[in-house]
Amino acid sequence: MIAYIKGILTYIQDDSVIVDVQGVGYELKCASPFVFQDALNKEIKINTYHHVREDAQILYGFKNEDEKYLFTKLISVSGIGPKGALGILGGVDISGFVAAVEREDDKFLTSFPGVGKKTARQIILDLKGKLNTMVSIGNSDHGTGETKQDTNDELQEAQEALMSLGYTDREIKRIIPELQKENSKGTDEIIRKALALLMK
Repeated sequence: MIAYIKGILTYIQDDSVIVDVQGVGYELKCASPFVFQDALNKEIKINTYHHVREDAQILYGFKNEDEKYLFTKLISVSGIGPKGALGILGGVDISGFVAAVEREDDKFLTSFPGVGKKTARQIILDLKGKLNTMVSIGNSDHGTGETKQDTNDELQEAQEALMSLGYTDREIKRIIPELQKENSKGTDEIIRKALALLMK
């Protein structure tokens, strides 16, 4: 699984961006490609979801970890594919979407293209109570000199390492708030503390 792409952002198209990684151009389908406009011709790291099907392999790109997490949850809902999930992400504030699911707001959900009443009910049935664990990684800066992006990168790398060890996404998401409080420095330290929390 390709968790992220890091390289030079060379093109922005209507529905995707191209990132050059050592001479290889990766096309990432995005909900809102122009959110990356400020990074054009600069090095960028984009969270990705690698979707594999019989006739194609497609990379989807996201502006942050929350957007990627919501995408993976949406495509798990019966009746919503990657294209439909991108359509929702392209026109929604994530916190607003989560709130709508929690209050079972069918009218809000059916305002998205391709989402009818039946699909809206399925979203609520499958996702209610499961999205409020979403966190914006690195949303605080404790004056350590470490940037929010540094914290984000290290926490993301730690998450990927934990998944490779067999821990589930749900188990990892559960301990992230605790890891943020720890203000750990470096991926290795985050992994050590995460393992201690997971083994409790």
